[in-house]
Amino acid sequence: MSQIAVLTPDPADKTYAGRWPEVLARLKATLESGGATVVPTPWTDHVEDASALAAHDLILPVIAWGYHRDHARWLKACATWTEAGLPVANPASVLGWNSDKTYLARLADQGVPIPPTRWSEAITQDQVDAAFAETGAPTLIIKPTVSAGAFRTLRLTPGQVLTDAPEGPAMIQPYLKSIETEGETSLLFFGGRFSHAVNKRPVSGDFRIQVQFGGLYTAVTPDDAAMALAEQVLAAIDEPLLYARIDLARDDAGAWVLMEAELIEPDFYLDHDPADGAGFARAVMARLDA
Repeated sequence: MSQIAVLTPDPADKTYAGRWPEVLARLKATLESGGATVVPTPWTDHVEDASALAAHDLILPVIAWGYHRDHARWLKACATWTEAGLPVANPASVLGWNSDKTYLARLADQGVPIPPTRWSEAITQDQVDAAFAETGAPTLIIKPTVSAGAFRTLRLTPGQVLTDAPEGPAMIQPYLKSIETEGETSLLFFGGRFSHAVNKRPVSGDFRIQVQFGGLYTAVTPDDAAMALAEQVLAAIDEPLLYARIDLARDDAGAWVLMEAELIEPDFYLDHDPADGAGFARAVMARLDA
């Protein structure tokens, strides 16, 4: 029987204590239905020494929540797992670069459309004022390049004083009005195959689509343009991905743009999956067989 390690949050980080066990239980039921044994283990237990993970047939980082709060240690862990040649999926090298949103710039260089983005080593009021003046945007979004779940993300209007700015590298983007009207659409792929899609909308007056902020989620069928962009993103990444969540939104001209390619610990929204996670289980079993 195959043994799968699922990486979980740092036990010292109580932020997610009430949520991740439920997600683990759902994943465990999905994977064990295929005959595997699932062993949860905190990712922070394996930063310097990977030997305790070596006995596992596959290592899934899909609940390694909170890595963005301890990014230096996360990068060290990814390097440790890479050097040890562990069967991590997605690959540990991918887990490293995907943890910093500057990867979006590299995808844009390959022709993937993203919202107009300014990159900064440290956000200042002058940078925000210049972004308003040069883009003419009525609203801007500012967020750290290392972030998750709208962590330290700000929405600003012209003349609004910058407070609680993200520490360290950050990004500035025009706020897409479609987030409030149409929401964001996530396309899930397992083993390179499309599984299902979910539309996520914020509650009235908010811009954050995460469930902890009241986001409203609905299963949808993506149109051809959304599917084509998601496949373009995966082709540009060109890595042996076990899973991927491609988050898209429409720009002000109505065209789809990439918001993020979530390759570390995305919510798979299995409760909105018509196959109830069967596609993910098949992809995992195929990876084990390979």
